[in-house]
Amino acid sequence: MTTLREALFAPKAVAIVGQSNDATKTAGRPLKFLRQMGYAGRVYPINPGRETVLGERAWPSLAALPETPDHAYIVTPTEAAIEAVAECGQRGVKAATVLADGFTEAGEVGDRRVAKLRAICAATGIRVVGPSSLGIVDLRSRAMLTANAAFDERELPAGHIFAASHSGSMIGALLSRGKARGLHFAGLVSVGNEIDLSLGEICQATLDDPGIDGYMLFLETMRHAETLRRFALAAHQQGKPIIAYKLGRSEAARELAVTHTGALAGEDDVADAFLADCGIARVDTLDGLIEGLPLLRRLPPPPYPPPQAGEGKGGGRRATVGVVTTTGGGATMVVDPLSSRGIAIERPSDATLARFKAAGIEVKPARIIDVTLAGARYDVMKAALDILTTAPEYDVILAVIGSSARFHPELAVKPIVDSASATKPLVACLVPDAPEALAMLSEAGVPNFRTPEACADAMAAALRRRAPRSLDRSWPGSSSQVGFTRLAQSNSAQLGQAQVAIPSTASEHHIHQDVDARDKHGHDERGGRLLDELEAGALLELLGVPRAPTLALDAGIAQAPVLPFAYPVAVKALTAEIAHKTEVGGVVLGVADGIALITAIAQIKANVAQHRPGTRLQQVLVQPMIAGLGEALIGYRVDSAAGPLVMVATGGILAELYRDRSLRLAPVDLATARDMIAEVRALQALAGFRGRPKGDLDALANAIVALSQLAKDPSVVEAEINPLIVRSDGVIAVDALVKRA
Repeated sequence: MTTLREALFAPKAVAIVGQSNDATKTAGRPLKFLRQMGYAGRVYPINPGRETVLGERAWPSLAALPETPDHAYIVTPTEAAIEAVAECGQRGVKAATVLADGFTEAGEVGDRRVAKLRAICAATGIRVVGPSSLGIVDLRSRAMLTANAAFDERELPAGHIFAASHSGSMIGALLSRGKARGLHFAGLVSVGNEIDLSLGEICQATLDDPGIDGYMLFLETMRHAETLRRFALAAHQQGKPIIAYKLGRSEAARELAVTHTGALAGEDDVADAFLADCGIARVDTLDGLIEGLPLLRRLPPPPYPPPQAGEGKGGGRRATVGVVTTTGGGATMVVDPLSSRGIAIERPSDATLARFKAAGIEVKPARIIDVTLAGARYDVMKAALDILTTAPEYDVILAVIGSSARFHPELAVKPIVDSASATKPLVACLVPDAPEALAMLSEAGVPNFRTPEACADAMAAALRRRAPRSLDRSWPGSSSQVGFTRLAQSNSAQLGQAQVAIPSTASEHHIHQDVDARDKHGHDERGGRLLDELEAGALLELLGVPRAPTLALDAGIAQAPVLPFAYPVAVKALTAEIAHKTEVGGVVLGVADGIALITAIAQIKANVAQHRPGTRLQQVLVQPMIAGLGEALIGYRVDSAAGPLVMVATGGILAELYRDRSLRLAPVDLATARDMIAEVRALQALAGFRGRPKGDLDALANAIVALSQLAKDPSVVEAEINPLIVRSDGVIAVDALVKRA
């Protein structure tokens, strides 16, 4: 039986539905390319209006074919394409690739077309690539099922890289640019709109192909993130690295949300966290994408959990780079962007400097080891590389070569080629345009770059890469829906106990008795229901996050009660209708006594009435003022594409301004939580920076882990504690916000 991979990439028979007789047209290219590449399988061009196309017999329909093809490339207009997919499904064709557009991008009409295609897939079992797919190519089987004009070449050597792209034109760009750099592909696919087969599914279908040893992805969106993640985890287990370029770095793509977490974790931040948690190296430049995969093969990610979490971005000890060069200025062009990306460029140790001196090579104790023009001599550069690739202070060595790479490639890069088998990864960046030298390095398996920008980009992505984590999002012993039910039941019990402490003659506490009415007002503009702070705090406390002592008071109270904790206190509006109380004057801090408490309540009522007319304010919340060594924000939300996420950031009202945060897929374990804390610059002051008192970062890590467990319950879509006070002996939540679906 033909497998999906075979049908897609090594079909024995293919049909081209809508093949044109004009090879210059888009619909005329597939047959031309198949013949030009020497595809050995059987080809059935289908064109009911002609007896021949491009000199070959044309068939009137799929039904007229003498056999059922494994794969059909459908290059007809939109409505005819839907009919063709249906006919393919009925005939038993395993896979079809659809070129036509007019689907997900075409509004309601397009949505109806998508529904039709999905119904056909469900009814017949056919798998569809696209629509809006410029095709699938396998350079080993010569199955050139594409309409991309960049494939109009006779010499296209096969390699070991598989490329998948949301953009159809990019598979041609990757092919041609890769060829110019001596990089060759096993296969390429334009996935189009992914209404059936997703990019992750297609790539996963190729994982058992021994001729593929790495993956190159060009991403426009985060559709079908879960299938992409499954592929990434399986690829990591097989030792096949993945490098990706994703569009969408601009601030304009940032998503608005109820919590600071939503504002701090916009679309591109989520993509960053998602790809990193999948073990996918994300680059910022197209050249970095094309040239970076050989480096990933030489530089596998550290194992998970990190061996020494908390010392560097991504876990474990910060990777260090040793830089040796024949041109100080050229090397600086690489070192500067590497340093700005957080990659450590270290000076050689005294022991390493002594080895240079013993070898008769004069170098200065600087971050860049400049062997000057003497490095153009084989013996000098080879000795330098031998020293550096065995120096314990370095994890990877970068050799930056100047003009000699162009004029004397056999001398300039031969020492690098002869050091290719060193135990530590060796990378080369050539300052001049030196294609012959680049080809020599590629042939020797040395990762090489033609621009400083691409070199820094790919090296940083490789060194920041970490092994993917497995995620357990199932509620222990039950379905995920049970989780919130249990929490809600416990929540109600806790709130019932808290009711005893409320000195008010008002009606029953509205948390229990007024749920239906509060639902009408507690929904935010994007859907879902916000819990008030008392409910939210109780829910988070059940997860294991300590919170400040809390008392709810009737907003109409005329005389201050005896509090179960000492003054000064904080007084806050208690309502689910206001997410950020400080923005409407709903918080008064440092209330010194009972008289000031009554005044504060009146002030809050007046402020809320002014800023949010019509808001019901029946109660206020009173808490003792909590002092600590610092403030953190920990947040949780469910992203529409990537799923549950957890974040830690600088706390307080300026969290969005500073944007100092770390993000991961949820849930996380303790090692990951500690790693996240290490990535937030402001929180390093709580680690005893320059003799300052140490905050309890272990307690903060435990709070992050606890909050991330909300990933096991889909009824909570957003949650945040801001601030979470960090003390020397623990953490305390003093404000909480939770949003339910």
